[in-house]
Order: sequence, then structure tokens, then C-alpha cells
Amino acid sequence: MSKSRSPTTTIPEPEHEAFVRSKPEPIPFRRFLYNSTEGTVLGRTGTSWAKIGIFYIVFYSVLAALVAVCMWVFFQTLDPRIPKWQMDQSLIGTNPGLGFRPLPSEDNVESTLIWYKGTEEKNYKMWTDALDDFLEDYRTPGQVSGRGQNIYNCDYHQPPPKGLVCDVDIKQYGPCTLENHYNYHKSAPCIFLKLNKIYGWVPEFYNTSKNMPTNMPADLKSYIQEKEKTESHTMNTVWVSCEGENAADIENVGNIEYYPRRGFPGYYYPFENSEGYLSPLVAVHFERPVRGIIINVECKAWAKNIKHDRHERLGSVHFELMID
Repeated sequence: MSKSRSPTTTIPEPEHEAFVRSKPEPIPFRRFLYNSTEGTVLGRTGTSWAKIGIFYIVFYSVLAALVAVCMWVFFQTLDPRIPKWQMDQSLIGTNPGLGFRPLPSEDNVESTLIWYKGTEEKNYKMWTDALDDFLEDYRTPGQVSGRGQNIYNCDYHQPPPKGLVCDVDIKQYGPCTLENHYNYHKSAPCIFLKLNKIYGWVPEFYNTSKNMPTNMPADLKSYIQEKEKTESHTMNTVWVSCEGENAADIENVGNIEYYPRRGFPGYYYPFENSEGYLSPLVAVHFERPVRGIIINVECKAWAKNIKHDRHERLGSVHFELMID
């Protein structure tokens, strides 16, 4: 019988030394920073650094030029004084809001309470100082760019020519002046109202007593009827009313007077962002509000194209008044 052969195993020959990959020796950090033998800095020669530097200079220069050209083309579509989107197309819309001054301190921006003690100057000074700051632009023509050079003395018969703006004379505000501390020291404060600016908005006036809305306050209706008889040329006005929000507030708010008139004259509109323009103001003088109680006050602007919404504060403004 023949013996079976055992399988032969092939023993691999050792690889050639040329194909064996050995781990390189670590490069010392100091040599990486500067290798005097190879003349490299951070692993690159001077020529290599010059090439990569030129590449990035050219790359970022072209990138900056592209951005600059895009911005230039974009700004060619804009006018610094005329907004691109106006009226219904704008975020502001076509229903102006009403603002009041003075405002509470920035520490309590959500508050609308005007609270002070009339017998202590240091107590009401915060409010009169706030009014001083607010009226500074009206008091000093040079405060607003261009104002003083293009002011026009407007009235209902003389609207401003193109490019000019109507003057706002704060000396006509009766007791509501700086010299009189805006009557805060007599516990009969003045609150200033302004209609928010909307470019191109033109008010549709209630300029006759025949078409007044049913929800207009009775005292304002009587005022308009009187003006229609005695000063019919002043009927193109955005009328203003202020009253207590609730029955108790109406009783506690007392008599209210308005300076220089009970509304915003129509010759201030439309607002066209002319240089030096300042919004007209109405000073509301609370002659004898009841002390020691919070009085909720709501003021409204009246025109046919001003809608009122108490919750959204459209065409109106709310604040509280408390005098100790």
C-alpha cells in the first residue's frame, strides 16, 4: 500500500525592505515652526507662502467686489426718503396709531401709568424732564437736520409749498409749557399726543357736522358744530377726543382742554419725509382730575379713514393717570 502524502504548506518569503512602511520620526515643534535646514516656516517655504497668500488675496478681493456690486445694485432700487412699500403694501398699513408723552421710564417699558405727587418737585420732575427731552427738537430748530432752513408758516389757507415743512409753534400750548412745568406742579398735568407718521397717508376729514359717526363723543360733536359755524375754514382737521374709559373714570377725570386746538390740522399731511419735518402735537390739559385714584384714559383720533380698536389700539391710545 502506498502512503498518503501530507499537504505541503507554502511559507511566504519575507517582503523586500523597500516595500516596508516604517513610522516616521515625530518632528519637533520648534523645527515645525522654523526648519533652518529646509528653510520652511510652518511647513512651507517662502515661495509657497507667497503663492497661497496671492491666491487668497485675489479670492477675497473678487468676493468683496461681487458683494459690493450686489449691494450697489440693491441700493439703486431704494430711495433714502421714499419707502419702496407704501400704504397697503407696507407693514405699517394705512391706519395710523396715536402716541402720548411723557412715557414711563425705560425700566418699566410696558407700563402706561403716569403717577406722581404734585406737591413734591423731585417727584414730578421725572415727568417734566421727559417732556423737556421730547420737545427739544420742537424748541430748537437746529436739532433736526434741515429744520430752520425750510420751515413755512402754514395755516388752513396756506399749505406748505413743495419741499417745505410746516412749523410747530409750541408757544401756543397755553399752560402746557416748559416755563409752567407743564402744570404738573398744580396737579393738573398736560399730556402730549401725536399721530404716528405713515408715508403718503392723507386723512379723510369729518369736515361737516352732517356725517359724524354715532360713537363720536357728544362734546366733540358739539365742538365741531361750533367750529363749523364760527371757523368753517378749520374743518379739515383730524379731531381728537380724550375721556375716561369707564363710567367711574369719566366722573373722575374732570374737565379737559386741548391746545392749541382740538386736533391735528390737515395742512401737515401727507407726510412725505421732507427734511426737517416734525409731527404736529396736541397738548391735553387735565384741569382737575380726582387725586389718589387711578384714572383710565383713552384718547382717539377721528377721521373717516381711521379705524378704532381698543384691543389692537388702532387709532387710539390708552394710559392711566394717578396723582397723589
